[in-house]
Formats: sequence, structure tokens, C-alpha cells
Amino acid sequence: GLSPVSPIHVYTQREVYGTVGSRVTLSCSFWSSEWISEDISITWHFQAEGSRDSISIFHYAKGQPYIDDVGSFKERMEWVGNPRRKDGSIVIHSLEPTDNGTFTCDVKNPP
Repeated sequence: GLSPVSPIHVYTQREVYGTVGSRVTLSCSFWSSEWISEDISITWHFQAEGSRDSISIFHYAKGQPYIDDVGSFKERMEWVGNPRRKDGSIVIHSLEPTDNGTFTCDVKNPP
């Protein structure tokens, strides 16, 4: 049989502006009618402006943050979220012009 699925509503800012060399917080909050399980996962993806491909730059799973060691963000990213507070936010330090693009926050809360 099928297991029941209930949606998670994810909220981010539509546009975030930063200055080269400064830092920016990419906020991601979420809401679920279900209890937030220990298996919750949060993934941030980045699609550079003008690119068709999106890469995973950050992953939170099993209670641990993992900064993906690909791309230009690996040395400049900080996890500031707290899943118990329904927060999956990250900070990107030392902004570069090539950071321009689309960031997506994806939250999964398995039963």
C-alpha cells in the first residue's frame, strides 16, 4: 500500500542581495504538520546564472551538516540552521561575482 504523505512548506526569500567580499544569509524556514523526525534532511542547490546545471552545495542529514567539497563554496559556507526550530539557513562568506545565480532549499522529513 501507499504510505500517507503530507507536504512540507518551505519558505525562502525571493531575492537576496550581497556585496562582493561581504557575507549573506540564505534563509530557509519550513513548516510541517508532522513531527520533525531525526531523519530530516536539508539540501541546498546552486544554479549559476546562465547555467543549465544545478549542483548540490550543502546537505544536512542524520543530525550533521555536510558541506559538499565541490564548487567554489566549500571554504566559504557556514551552517546556521536548526531543524528543531524549522530552520535550514546557511551563510556564504566572502561573496564573489560568480556566486550570482539561483539557490534552492530542499527539505525532506521522512516518516
